[in-house]
This record gives sequence, C-alpha cells and structure tokens, in this order.
Amino acid sequence: MNSAPNDAPSPPGSPAGLTTAEAIRRREQFGRNELVAEKKKSALFVLLGYFASPLVLILLIVSVISLFVGESTNAIIIAVIVVISVVLDYVQERRSGRAVEKLRASISLRATVVRDGVPAQVDAGELVPGDLIRLAVGDLVPADARLHKAKDLFLDQAAFTGESFPVEKTVVPEGSPDITKATVYLGTTVTGGEGEAIISKTGANTEFAHLARSLTAKPPPTEFERGINGFSGFITKVVLGLVAVVFVINILVHRNAIESLLFALALAVGLTPELLPMIVSVTMARGALRLSRKQVIVRRLSSIVDLGSMDIFCTDKTGTLTEGAITLERHVDLAGNPNERVFFLALLNATLQSGLRNPLDEAILRHDHAELPRYSKIEELPFDFMRRRLSVVVRDETGCRSIITKGAPESVLAVSTSFESNGTVLAFDAAARAVFETTFTGLGREGYRVLGIAVRELPPETGDVFSNEDERDLVFVGFAAFLDPPRASAAATLKSLRHDGVEVKVLTGDNEIVTAKICEQVNLPVSGIITGAELEKVTDEALPRVAERNTIFARVSPDQKRRIIEALQSGGHGVGYLGDGINDAPSLRMADCGLSVDGAVDVAREAADLVLLNKSLHVVHNGIREGRRTFGNIMKYVLMGTSSNFGNMFSMAGAAFLLPFLPMLPSQILLNNLLYEMAQITIPGDMVDREYLQSPKKWNVKLIQGYMLWMGLLSSAFDFFTFGLLLYVFRADAALFRTGWFIESLATQTLVILVIRTQHAPWRSRPARGLVISSVSCVLIGVLIPFSPFAGWLGFTAPPVSLLAAIAGILVTYLGLAEVVKRWVRHRIGDSGEVKNS
Repeated sequence: MNSAPNDAPSPPGSPAGLTTAEAIRRREQFGRNELVAEKKKSALFVLLGYFASPLVLILLIVSVISLFVGESTNAIIIAVIVVISVVLDYVQERRSGRAVEKLRASISLRATVVRDGVPAQVDAGELVPGDLIRLAVGDLVPADARLHKAKDLFLDQAAFTGESFPVEKTVVPEGSPDITKATVYLGTTVTGGEGEAIISKTGANTEFAHLARSLTAKPPPTEFERGINGFSGFITKVVLGLVAVVFVINILVHRNAIESLLFALALAVGLTPELLPMIVSVTMARGALRLSRKQVIVRRLSSIVDLGSMDIFCTDKTGTLTEGAITLERHVDLAGNPNERVFFLALLNATLQSGLRNPLDEAILRHDHAELPRYSKIEELPFDFMRRRLSVVVRDETGCRSIITKGAPESVLAVSTSFESNGTVLAFDAAARAVFETTFTGLGREGYRVLGIAVRELPPETGDVFSNEDERDLVFVGFAAFLDPPRASAAATLKSLRHDGVEVKVLTGDNEIVTAKICEQVNLPVSGIITGAELEKVTDEALPRVAERNTIFARVSPDQKRRIIEALQSGGHGVGYLGDGINDAPSLRMADCGLSVDGAVDVAREAADLVLLNKSLHVVHNGIREGRRTFGNIMKYVLMGTSSNFGNMFSMAGAAFLLPFLPMLPSQILLNNLLYEMAQITIPGDMVDREYLQSPKKWNVKLIQGYMLWMGLLSSAFDFFTFGLLLYVFRADAALFRTGWFIESLATQTLVILVIRTQHAPWRSRPARGLVISSVSCVLIGVLIPFSPFAGWLGFTAPPVSLLAAIAGILVTYLGLAEVVKRWVRHRIGDSGEVKNS
C-alpha cells in the first residue's frame, strides 16, 4: 500500500470536509483505505500465472525435452495443448471472478463523508486522511478519526480493546491529555448517539491494523476446502507413485529412457484431476450468480457449500417466523387495564433516546399520538445486554426532573420498588408481584412482545451526572404490548426445511412464552425450551446435549448465542445463523454459515458470509438448496475423475508391462485429456436430482474411495478387454492399437458422467443440454480425428468400421455395468459414508 508511515503527522482536515480534487490527491498519496492493499493484476499477468502451475510446468518440460531429442512434432502438439488448456481455465475463472466481484461490490461497506460541503455515501475504501465523516448508530467506524462533534455517542470497542460495554466518546479541547476520549478507531461500532469526525489514519496505518495484523491473514480453510485439499493431495500421491512404477517397468523391459520418461510425465498430467480447482471455482461462482437471482448475495464463495451442508439453522423469530411489521397494540397497567400514562412515558423515552432504535421503538413512534409537551433530555443511560433496559433523564417545562426506564419487564421489575394503580403509588409486595406475573404471562400467551415501563421523580438537589446506579427505586407504571403477526408463508417453509433435513432453532432475547406462542402459530415443533438464566448453570461439557435437545432459547445474551452455536458445532452439526443486529456479530462469525440482511447494521453485514436481500425463511431455503446443488455438481467431477483416472492408470500400468510398444503416445494422452476436460467444463451448469437436495451434504471420503476402487476397476477391465480385441481380433499394429484405445478410452471416461451424475437410472434424470452437447461433441471429435488430415501427424490411423462398431458395443456394455456398480456402491456406502456389511 502506498501510504505514509504510522508516525507521520495527520494531515489537516476541515469541519466543512475536503474537496473532491483534494480527496483524489490524498488517495494517490496515502492509497486506498484498506488493511491490505489489493493490487490489481493485469490480465496478461494473471494469464501468465496459470503457466506457473506445477502440472503445466511438467508439460512444458516434456515439450522442451521432446524438442531436444528430435521429437519436434510431439513438442509442438504438447505446447499447443498446454496453451489451449490454460486459456480455457483462464477464460472460465476470469469470467466467473468478474461476476462475483460485481455482486460483492453491491454490498460493500459504505460511509457517509462530506465532500465539497455535501454529505454523500461512498465506498469506505475511498476515504482519505482529512475526510469529514458522519457517524450514526449501527455504523462501523471506517478509519481512525478525531471527533469534532458528538451527541450521546457510544461505541462498542470490544473488537479493538476487549471492553465488554459501550464507551462514551466526547469532543475534547485541542492539546487535551485525554485525547482518546475524542478518538474513534477503525473496527469499532457505533451503538448510540451520533457524531462527526475528521479522519487521521486510514488502512494499514490505523491502530487496528497496527495491533492486529493477523486479522488480514487468509482465513483458515473450511471443512469443504480441507476436504478438497486432502483429496487432491491423496490422489496426486497415488498417481505419482503408480506413474513411477510405470516408468520403472518401461525401463526394465528395455524401452527408450527418454520416451519412457515422456510417457510417464504425460500419464501423470493426464491422470491427475488438475481441472478440480477450476471446476470448484466456476461451480461456486455460478452458484453465487444463481443465488443473486434468488435474493442472496455471496460474500465468501465457499460459504455456498457450507450453506448446503447446514443441518441446524438458528434465527431470531422477528422477520423470519413473523412479518417483522411490529405494531403497538396495547398499553396497560400492572393489572392489565388500559393506561394512557404507560404510552406517554414509553413515547417520551423512545423520542428522546439517541441510541439504536429497535423495531419496538419504531412501533411506539408510529403509534397515533398528540404532540408531546416540551421536554429536554439531561442524560441517557444506553441499553446494554446485561441490564436489558434503557433510561432517559428528562426535565419538563417547570424544571421538574425524572428518570424514565423501559426494557425487558423482568429487568425493569428488578429495579422497581413500587407500582402505580389508579394514580396511587403502592409498594410492591408478594401479591403485586403475582399480579405482575399474571399480566405479563397472559400477554405473552396471546403472542404479544412486552416492554416494562417505570419512572422515578428526581429531587431538585440531584446533580447533572447520572449512572446506571440511578436506575433504582422506580415506580412500575405498566406494560407496552406489541404484536408481530406470524408470516403467512412461514409454516409451509418450515415444513419444507424439515423435509430437507434442516432443524430450525430460535435464539431470541424475547421471553419464552411469546416465543412459544409464535412457534405454535407457525407449526414449528418445540422439543424443549431453555432460558438464558438456565443456560448460565449449564457446563460447557453438558451444553452440546442441551443445545441439541431444545428448540427455543429465550432471553439469551449475545455471548450465550455464540456458546450455543459452538456447542452444536462440537456435536458434528453444520450450523447456520441469521442475524442483523450489533449483538449478532459474534454469532455470525462463529457459525459455519453466517447470514445477514441488506438492511442490517454494518457490523452484522461485514461479519456475514451471505447477505439476504429479503429477510425470509423462503429465501434461506432457496439458498440451502442452491448450496446443495453446487456441492452436487462439484462431487460429480470428483467421482467421475476418480473412477476414470484410476481405471486408466491401472490400464496404462498393465499395458506398459505387456505390450512391446507404448499403448499411447505422450501427445495422444494429452489430446485425450484435453478433449475430456472440454467435456467437463459444462458440469457446473448441470441439474441435480430433486432427492439429492433433500438432505445436508458433506464431504464423503468413503463414497469417493468406493467409486475410485470399484468404478476404476470396471473401467480398467473394459480397457483390457479392448486390448485383447485389438491385438487378437483386429491384429492391430502400434498405430491402430493406439487409435482404437484412444477412441474407447475417451468415449468411456467422458460419457460415464451421464451415469455418475445421478443417483437414478440415467434415463430417469435429465441432464443439462450443455452437458450432453459437450460430452457427445468431444467423443465425436475423438472419433473423427483419425480420419482427419492431422491423423498421421498425431500418430493415428483410420480405423475400420468394424472396429468402431465393436467399440460402440463395448461402450454400451460398459455404461450398463457402470450403472449396476454405481447402485451397488451407493447402496453399500450411502451418502452418509457409513459402510454397510449387507
């Protein structure tokens, strides 16, 4: 990054903001506002990078060796095949990469900056030192900056300092020793109030970047990525080992050493699944594009597969099980009688607070009301997840002061010593507390979300400094009851999720009675209910069992949500979590697949792997099915590659030992491999069986090994049958033998995808048109090459029609037996990977 050192003085800014021209000049001087600068590589540089692949380098070495030993034809053919293969990979990945970047840009972090005296929303990466930014509740602070305006500004600095509670930030005079009070840092979150600040440091020069360089490191691989890497390493070791055996055999039977080396190297390239990274990237990119059409934006590509492997989905009920359109329906006193004073105090609190307004606050403000008398706010005690309440200290027109508190009813009750009844203040006794429970529980059973409202008049001698300790001796006034009707589509979608193997658990800060009522209304089966207070008593060792056993987790804190997710993961579950608030960020990071919504606060969107443009269970369900489809198409290539490649390897090893000549020339192996690769490029666009989408999908190594062994042996058996046919029936010389096996090998390993791609019989599951066209076309090209003017140059000869007919018969028989073996392997092992003895 082209930026100033950390100890450089901060460039001056202006309370009116920078001009656009000055901002551009500073961006050139300091670079983009990124922790690690992303250097854009030219298309040529990226293309050349593909030639650095170990497999491509082996091919180039083979070509150079061929040229030096006089095999110029082989050298040219190999070089041409390398170029075509690299260009194919480059075009596919480049096209997919551009599409995914467009999707990511649509949800990039934005910041409000004043440029040319006008506030505007810009990409946070465009900010420069000296820029004037505006901060509001829910914003992620986009850079280090110094405040020059602040109103009840509170920041969550947990990601930066580890502090559990929000910290108040204020403007301090220039030269003040307590400058940190006026400094806001990159990576912190605005939880209350508003402010304006002038940026002092951006990108790699920020304190966050200085203290947490490790945050910019590449994240650890997911379970799927580890599986891909492990499989690639395993198959490469086996291939190289067997290729070494083939080379030694060729030397022992006194073949030319250079020719044997070229044959072994070409075999290594032809039999290694080098197309796997491209297939994975393109399949995921296509999955991301399809998800975008279903209102899901992918921020981390591999999360598509994680979404498909999810078997437990954790969510709050608001906006998923319910409509998310909350309205204030009732305001009642302790006994449940209508009470206008309850609404008046709730409205005053919601109007004067400057913290994060939640949907309940918005519902209070939308409720019909007359113009409020003139009140001024003296102080605010912001909401936090330990107290679960918010208070404002106000002064009316006569100068009388009072503290008004609203929050979770049980938390408001905890700081109340009396209650109002028909204008009279009475002490809370056992009978009054019983009435409280009756009214509170009754409202919950009717499906209402409830806030408690309390007040305390303050004596004139009270000072102007207040703290949470002033929330005491309150007079409980009553309840504000809100209704959020269940989504009409929720019951059907929940049923579909259960059918597809996904269990929904509700993690909410609301009480258990309201939550249970909503679950009943949407037909969500509840296996158990546990509260945050009860969870506190559960040990980490017992928590996985408790988490699996219960459906509703009520009145839980952000840290408890994170613990629940971690416990479920330790039990082997793939866990998804949907959240849109500041308190959801830890859970979003912990989950295997974190989902947020487009209207979420910045910190939640940045922590999420996927962003929903519509907060709906139906959208989540669509995403899960798309994730499974993406995984299924990747597995098609893996299963096809293992069966075909290993079958060919066994055949090559045997042929190299039995024949007096190489069974196929190096250039023919590479041409065969190129045509095979071209046929597989369309796999990412294939359709997937409906049944395949009905259960979570994870990496099944035993199924892969089963295909590798049994389908590979079947493929090899037919190769050896072809060898016998060529040698003893058609009396083939070296050229005809190579031609015949080239066609048979290409046809069987290419068209077997039509068998492997489905759990059913091929004729019962229609493949995508593109896959059929590419597979059949590549086989036809392979059949026609020996009849082309290039046949002699490539070492082929025109085969007799009778041989082509025999190969067609071998192909049909092979595909029929491949279907039998496929069903046997799937029955014996299954999608779970558990081997059955019967």
